[in-house]
This record gives sequence, structure tokens and C-alpha cells, in this order.
Amino acid sequence: MSRESNLVKQVKGLKEDRKAVILAHNYQLPEVQDIADFVGDSLGLARRAAELQPDVILFCGVHFMAETAAILCPNSTVLMPDSNAGCPMANMINVRQLKNLKAKHHQAVVVCYVNSSAAVKAESDYCCTSSNASSVMEAIPEDRQIVFVPDKYLGSWAARQTSRKVILWEGYCPTHVRILPEHILAQKKKHPKALVLAHPECLTEVSEMADVVTSTSGMVRFCRESPAAEFIIATEIGILHQLKTNSPKKQFYPATELADCPNMKLNNLEKMLWALEDMSPQVTVPGEIAERAKLAIDQMVSIGWKREPAMKNSS
Repeated sequence: MSRESNLVKQVKGLKEDRKAVILAHNYQLPEVQDIADFVGDSLGLARRAAELQPDVILFCGVHFMAETAAILCPNSTVLMPDSNAGCPMANMINVRQLKNLKAKHHQAVVVCYVNSSAAVKAESDYCCTSSNASSVMEAIPEDRQIVFVPDKYLGSWAARQTSRKVILWEGYCPTHVRILPEHILAQKKKHPKALVLAHPECLTEVSEMADVVTSTSGMVRFCRESPAAEFIIATEIGILHQLKTNSPKKQFYPATELADCPNMKLNNLEKMLWALEDMSPQVTVPGEIAERAKLAIDQMVSIGWKREPAMKNSS
């Protein structure tokens, strides 16, 4: 038995003993995705955990994702394989900065991307994901200003879909901004028949070049259902494993290999095993913050969202 096979066997055995559920984000290492009970985007995974309410959640992602699971599953023990797996975008705004922003725009409604800390969510009126940011904006009365944190690219993309004027925080994803228009042009030259799919965290110029702008879960679904056979993928390269798994007969090309998030790749099989053995590191959210953050999440869920994605030129 190979070392990896032995680790997989040990993790699966200990998962059963702990009555745990393993959740893995679409950007995780292939071997982490393969052993997970559920693979998806951050909020989709947290909501799946909320439905199951397991004794233990091993969340293979970054810190804000595990926090969201802890908020939605207060009676579960939430573990992360590596507590150093943070999100640079989420770290680009803190509570003090958001309070100062709210003081400047005291009549505004604050919408925060799910890629933010629990404390920032607690200071917000609505939470949103990359798949429903425009739906959340549309639900806010037109006479109210909108403050959007922390990702200026997702915020501006959603604003363009809704024709809303939005006050944007200057945050961004360091991985997605490595994807440049010239990368798309180079891949289109190599693969002229391929459709371009871009995550809304990408640069505005990249999103405007795409045939489809959508979340990671939206990419997986679109590629599975589309009659097209080739796709250029403008997001973190970990998604390629899930795309190939779901659509094995189709071809996928990364916009650039530079779109590789080091934080997402900190989790591995060894750390998963150690976390289940030691029941550590645990992720917890103070009760008062969790309660207020959940209000922002619940506001989002109450709105729902349109099924996405769609081709730009579709009706």
C-alpha cells in the first residue's frame, strides 16, 4: 500500500470514529477533494454542514470558511487541518476600518462578501457570495446607498449587473488579479473554440473578456451542462480537478498557472489526519459575534438568488 493510500485509509477510519464530515473547497489539492464528503464553494459547504449538523466538521479551506461553518453549526466541533490557511482578501478589512467607513456613510447598507471575517460580517447588514451579489444588491431599496466590502472587483461586477452605484472598499484577491487580459488572449489564440469562464473576483478587464462570469460552483455546473467541449478557466487552478471530475470528456485550460493560491494548498492528507487525531486546531466564533454575523447571512439566504450562470449574450 502506498503512503498516500495508507493516509487515505487512516483519515477515513478516524472520520468514522469521530462522526465527522469532511468539507473541501473547489481550490483544494486534488487528493483533499477526493477524500472529502462534499466539495463546493465556501457558503455551499457551510450550508451543507448546517443541514447535517454533524458532531465534527473538518473544513479544508481557509479560515473565514471554517468560521462560517462554526456560525451555522454552533453545536459542531469545527476543525481546520492548518490554522495558518488564511485569506489575504479577508484580511484587507477589519472591524475598525469598517466602522470608520460606516461613520462616513451612515445611511448606507453594508454588504459584505462571504470572504470576510466573522467580525466583519457582524458589522454588516447583508452577506453575499460570488453567485448572488447582484441579487442582494437588487433587493436593497434604490434610494439607499450600498457599501460593499472587501472585494472591489466582485462589487463592481455586481454593480454593473444591477446599475447600482456602490461605494467600494479597495480589497481584492491576490490570486485572481494575477490573471491578466494577455493570458486570456494567449489561450484564445491556442484554443479559439474554447469558451472563457471567469470568476467575478478577476480584474474588470478579464471579466469583460469572458463568455461567462460565475462562481466556482457555477463553473462546474455550466461546464457539465454546456454542449461546448473546451473551456478556458480564469480562476484559481484548483478548480480544474473538480471540472475534470464532473466533465471527464471535456477539455479545460487554465488562463494561467500563476493563479495558484498558496493558502488553499496548505491543507493536505497528513494535516487532516493530525487534526482528527488531536481534535485540533478548532475554529470558534464568540457567541455575540456569531449571532450578529448570522443575521447578515440569514438576510442573504432570505433573498435567494437567480440560478447562475448564463452566457452573456443569452436571453
